[in-house]
Amino acid sequence: MRGPRPSPRLLGRRPSGMGHGGSGGTLADMLFGRDKQRMITPDEALPGRDHRVFRVPEMHTVLGTRLEPPFPEGFERLIVGMGCFWGAERMFWRTEGVHTTAVGYAGGFTPNPTYEEVCSGRTGHAEVVLVVFDPARVGYEELLRVFWEGHDPTQGMRQGNDVGTQYRSCIHVADEAQRKAAEATRAAYQRVLTAAGHGEITTEIVDSPEFWYAEDYHQQYLDKNPLGYCGIGGTGVSCPVGLTG
Repeated sequence: MRGPRPSPRLLGRRPSGMGHGGSGGTLADMLFGRDKQRMITPDEALPGRDHRVFRVPEMHTVLGTRLEPPFPEGFERLIVGMGCFWGAERMFWRTEGVHTTAVGYAGGFTPNPTYEEVCSGRTGHAEVVLVVFDPARVGYEELLRVFWEGHDPTQGMRQGNDVGTQYRSCIHVADEAQRKAAEATRAAYQRVLTAAGHGEITTEIVDSPEFWYAEDYHQQYLDKNPLGYCGIGGTGVSCPVGLTG
């Protein structure tokens, strides 16, 4: 099942079993020897543009709320990257207390990027999910539990067969309180991951950069295409939210 236009998803990722050894590289990558797991420098980035070149829908197809500001007063935001943003967004719109979600690009250098540009590895952006939530109904740490348990944060510049810097694990924090919560839950989760035989967490925790909304057909993709590709999955290890020591 597909949207109104063929998805370009396969330009940048392959479902399980496609590609040589799950490498996710394109023929051009192999011919020219470019490593999609290497973060580019600002000088290598595509120039982008000073305006958005596609439409973003006004309303969320599941929650019936606005995708772009203004949001209700007192509501807070979580922005995370955890691999393919299609499946990541669905995890959060299903979470009690979430007001709205949207997918986009952040953490790189190219202003107003397109999906094809992000897939090229030449923007530096990660695929991320914006989550607007009511803190009276769900806490930031509880949303971080969804994040940690919903993907494998030890894989570096990939999630499963999705390979490249756009699939890196990241948390973009809005203030010092969010940073402390992100760092505390990372430390707590590392302990239980290590006990279960997993490696070191590679998730980057950085001050929140500009969030660039993704194209219309990416927003709530798995609501529009219930049988669509979802390439993320967790480690099976529970995150002990609330343990800060």
